[in-house]
Amino acid sequence: MRFHNGHWVKEKGTEIFSPKEIYYHEIKDNVLSFCAPTTFIANRGCVLEGINLTIEVSSPAPEIIRVKTKHHLGVSHKGPDFDLNLPDKSVLDIKEFDDRFECTSGTLTLILTKKPFSMTYKRGGEFLTKSTTGDLACVKRNWHGYYYDAAGDTADTFMTQGLGISVGESIYGLGERFTPFVKNGQNVEIWNEDGGTSTQISYKNIPFYVSSKGYGVLMNHPERVSFEVGSEIVTRVAFSVEGNELDYFLINGPTVKETVMRYTDLTGKPALPAPWTFGLWLSTSFTTDYDEATVMSFIDGMLDRGIPLRVFHFDCFWMKEFHWSSFIWDDRVFPDPKGMLKRIHDKGLNICVWINSYIGQESPLFKEGMENGFLVKRPNGDVWQWDMWQSGMALVDFTNPKAYKWFQDRLEVLLDMGVDCFKTDFGERIPTDVVYFDGSDPQKMHNYYTYLYNKCVYELLEHKRGVGDAVLFARSATVGGQKFPVHWGGDCFSDYESMEQSLRGGLSLMLSGFGFWSHDIGGFEATSTPDVYKRWAAFGLLSSHSRLHGSSSYRVPWAYDEEAVDVVRTFTRLKARLMPYLYMTAVQAHTLGIPCMRPMIMEFPEDRNCRTLDKQYMLGDSLLVAPIFNDRSVAEYYLPTGTWTDFFTGEKKEGGRWYEEPCDYLHIPLYVRENSVIALGTIDNRPDYEYDKNYELKYYEIEDGKPVSIFIPDMKGNKAVEVTVTRHGDKYDVKEEK
Repeated sequence: MRFHNGHWVKEKGTEIFSPKEIYYHEIKDNVLSFCAPTTFIANRGCVLEGINLTIEVSSPAPEIIRVKTKHHLGVSHKGPDFDLNLPDKSVLDIKEFDDRFECTSGTLTLILTKKPFSMTYKRGGEFLTKSTTGDLACVKRNWHGYYYDAAGDTADTFMTQGLGISVGESIYGLGERFTPFVKNGQNVEIWNEDGGTSTQISYKNIPFYVSSKGYGVLMNHPERVSFEVGSEIVTRVAFSVEGNELDYFLINGPTVKETVMRYTDLTGKPALPAPWTFGLWLSTSFTTDYDEATVMSFIDGMLDRGIPLRVFHFDCFWMKEFHWSSFIWDDRVFPDPKGMLKRIHDKGLNICVWINSYIGQESPLFKEGMENGFLVKRPNGDVWQWDMWQSGMALVDFTNPKAYKWFQDRLEVLLDMGVDCFKTDFGERIPTDVVYFDGSDPQKMHNYYTYLYNKCVYELLEHKRGVGDAVLFARSATVGGQKFPVHWGGDCFSDYESMEQSLRGGLSLMLSGFGFWSHDIGGFEATSTPDVYKRWAAFGLLSSHSRLHGSSSYRVPWAYDEEAVDVVRTFTRLKARLMPYLYMTAVQAHTLGIPCMRPMIMEFPEDRNCRTLDKQYMLGDSLLVAPIFNDRSVAEYYLPTGTWTDFFTGEKKEGGRWYEEPCDYLHIPLYVRENSVIALGTIDNRPDYEYDKNYELKYYEIEDGKPVSIFIPDMKGNKAVEVTVTRHGDKYDVKEEK
């Protein structure tokens, strides 16, 4: 949100009230609180008729500083609030000097000058960012020059802060964004919407950004947050919210990777998906016609062609039209669903079904939900409904514990029938002119609704399937949503531009705390060319999770050409062989918060060439993947400094330069970093097998005398084998400890 018209002039009707000095202060329980008047207090007369801000500085953990600024303390705080891991006591070390306070947490220090007021963040002695006059403020719109307003003092009130951007500093994250990867120059609105993958709006909005300097900022606000990333004042990231309160955390890394790790310490680590989820998923697609015979023909067609399919997904039309959601099988095409699910299980597959939290009025659940108060209501007491997506659809009110349980009970019937997991679609178009059971603020619930929705389903899966076997396929998210994996990128078109957009959005999401991510191989809308499908298949099967899914056409490879069958088979089997390495990477995502698919800036922060790279990524610590985004079969990629080994051919290449070369469909630029030990599986017909008993080790440019250690997990994610490899000349000393 913009409050300035250029550097010298404010927007018409806008007044900005920024702290001028620290007046009173109190230090208690490692928290600094102070009164910050927005006019200089030259004499006692200056304390009348003005706006004061009350500011509180604390630290929930080393290397994290929290700043809360309030205008009117008497304005009631309404939830919901993000589910954060906050301790009872601050760990901030506060030192007062004549002209300043120095507030330190670990190596991170916030310096607050008393008069004139300013804020400077440092890491040790290194400058990170700052706020000066006018950056932190209470803003009044429709301001007429009076400190009162007939409509109430909270009307047209906003809180904002700007933090400086240094020369060459790049800003990333803010959720799954399909706009340019580096966010400098962009206005970003944190407001979940269903808009596909080719616009500025997003399904997964996260009010957290990370800087190339190795720090991040989390706005602790579920409601709409507006970020001006060098787009209003080009030397500032400004963030603002409507109301009387501004609450944010500044998180020190000191690297990009460590910043994301600390962010997930605060907001929650991703759960660990079971090994079977890393295999190939196949969908019925959306509006296609299908019945049990069609489903079985797809499954048998994949297996007969040597493609180790692992999960079959039933999209929307497993339920009757106009009934979404009823959670009842359409008996016209699935007369024996329980028997069918058993027949699919007998082929070695798991089963996913599509759901959402919208209840169309033709659903048998609508009347039940309405009569029991389980649906979100309008202020006049009516059930909120509209006709977009489903005719007369309503929303389940997850703030009502009975509705929460009612929703779970309906899904439990499906789990007892043989369903293994759910695709939790939608959850973005949530109205704000409504009333919730627990009185939640509807502005905050707009983004937060998806958290309750996915949490409700995930908790049921953990209860029924066990903690290690719960998985979702979710589209929408907010802060903390990473705890309920997996998320996919939403509705993309079926061309190279959309494939590129999808990766760009996924990399931004990975920098926003999410550990696992997928996308619709081949694209969702329309039907891709065989060329795009084959290139997307290689990319999709070198992502953390892999799903073939479309809208109006099937995504089985033989619908494209026979070479597509070869490509899908080759890369599905390759992924199965990579599983000892990939599952180690998944365990790191779960325990540390480091994503499986890592932007290049995360692994190579010192390499300036990596700061803008958004068409390639690191899959774990050691593998570089560069999908091909053109119909010329030309690979274009950058290798950072060091020696890299082509995974397929063993060819060595020196880094620190770009490469361009032809590439057939059965290959993709897949390079192994120097000083790497890769555990490859000896099984390629399924992703879930005993990794610690079925592996072989590959060594890549190990530095002489320098030990390299990895671990091989078991299927529960435990470290089953510790491997240390040390090279001595032409010989390798290998220690394997179980």
